[in-house]
Amino acid sequence: MMKYRILYLILVLCTLPRMGRAQVVAFPSVDPQAKYTTVEGEETDDATTAQSAPLVARFTANPSNLGLWTARYEWKIYRPGEEQAPLVHRFDEDIDYTFTESGSFYVQLYATFVLGTDTIAFPEEGEASPIQVTISESKLEFPNAFSPNGDGFNDVYKAKDSYQSIVSFQATVFSRWGQKIYSWDSPSGSWDGRWNGHTVKDGVYYLVVNARGADGHKYNIRKAINVITGYNNDSQGDGSGEE
Repeated sequence: MMKYRILYLILVLCTLPRMGRAQVVAFPSVDPQAKYTTVEGEETDDATTAQSAPLVARFTANPSNLGLWTARYEWKIYRPGEEQAPLVHRFDEDIDYTFTESGSFYVQLYATFVLGTDTIAFPEEGEASPIQVTISESKLEFPNAFSPNGDGFNDVYKAKDSYQSIVSFQATVFSRWGQKIYSWDSPSGSWDGRWNGHTVKDGVYYLVVNARGADGHKYNIRKAINVITGYNNDSQGDGSGEE
């Protein structure tokens, strides 16, 4: 690769004498970067530690000093050891991708700059340093009870905050007679204990959840929900609804 750069430097110095030989010749290069948006809507530039799916990603080449060089880009997203069978193989300068499967992934940019018969490649042979992304295995749990009494404590029924990497979700609450009370389609959603504009009566209701994790795990949750409006923050217990 160094010989290409030397040849290009000689070419510039010989064909453009008016430049002045003291002038620095800058070669084209790229600086691949990543930006991620988490399920909570927060932005980060590091996903090497396990992230919850779906994780929205944008990868940018950030070329510099292109001048008259023609740039060609090639992105690969693959699992370790599977570079020859990538999940994604694209040829744009920047790409978007949403990670919906658990595990470890590599994201590698290859760039080629061409000027006449001269070529510069990135990365140089043996210097590949892919961006690493890790997606956690799934987890989804629900409490047994909640207290929709407006005291600001345990007022809504929702998945435990420890849920992660849930890529499809549907939850429905039924009365003890099988009447549909409420439903929601995101693990971040919740039920405030109301039906037809009023808080439901204390008692047992039934939850049905059908969900799928990034690791392929299917959740078919069927459980009873105890509505206890008499519970408040001054009562004993931790408010989690767990016995």
